[in-house]
Amino acid sequence: MSALIGLPAPAKINLFLHVTGRRLDGYHLLQSAFMLIDWQDSIDLTLRTDGRLLRHDLTVPLPDDDLCLRAARLLQTESGTRLGCDIGIRKHVPWGAGLGGGSSDAATVLLGLNQLWGLGWPRTRLEALALRLGADVPFFVRGRNAWVEGVGEAITPVDLPDSVLKTPLAMLKPPVAVPTAAIFGSPALKRDTPHAIVAVFLAAPKRFGRNDLQKPATAYSSQVSQALEIMQNRFGNSRMTGSGSTVFSWLDHDAQPENGFQPRDVGLNDPDWVGRVTRGLPRHPLLDMLEPIDD
Repeated sequence: MSALIGLPAPAKINLFLHVTGRRLDGYHLLQSAFMLIDWQDSIDLTLRTDGRLLRHDLTVPLPDDDLCLRAARLLQTESGTRLGCDIGIRKHVPWGAGLGGGSSDAATVLLGLNQLWGLGWPRTRLEALALRLGADVPFFVRGRNAWVEGVGEAITPVDLPDSVLKTPLAMLKPPVAVPTAAIFGSPALKRDTPHAIVAVFLAAPKRFGRNDLQKPATAYSSQVSQALEIMQNRFGNSRMTGSGSTVFSWLDHDAQPENGFQPRDVGLNDPDWVGRVTRGLPRHPLLDMLEPIDD
């Protein structure tokens, strides 16, 4: 095998996100439900025999040393392989959006290189490596919708009902990128939300809980408040995902825009606003594309 072309890297949304405490080392304890969505980047991996790791930005320019290169370098070092690769990235998921785009790209690189380099590592071994790259990366390596706890390392697969997976979502991302550090350091952040129960969440997954990071995000940027207000007025519900800045709203089937959803539909003519209609995914598409690597 010399290449893997068009590997999907889907984004996710947080159906809810509660901050339940804080560890002595400063890390926050969270509870959340992650749902994969069909808004995704695309990754090309081409084998190199010289050991070099090179990234090629096929749409928008990315930082010089992004999470994909770090993932490839970490797997190369830990596995001891002498192989390298060219990494081509078609970036469609906005960065700084609370959608986990960079983490998903890194996970797809790990999963793809595991096969391209012939390593045959089990998924649990890749997950341990993924946690060193970021809290969300193990979720994407696992590849299933999940109940997530701790600092992101405690991942329990959850089968979301069709009423969630088949209901379209309108997504609106304002131009601002909200720094995660600013949100978790904000005095507006609530850090003592009581622990939730999976069964209670599954009884009403669209309406359950809230996003505890939303209040400090709106304090950080009026654009987040603007997005929430626009979506609430247009669709009757709105919630921020992750640490922001993307806001989503559930759509009634009868209310789904025929031609997708664009910021101009809600009176926004600034090209830096991004809008889209998405749906949930029952599982990561790579689970069907790559050879099984489960233990």
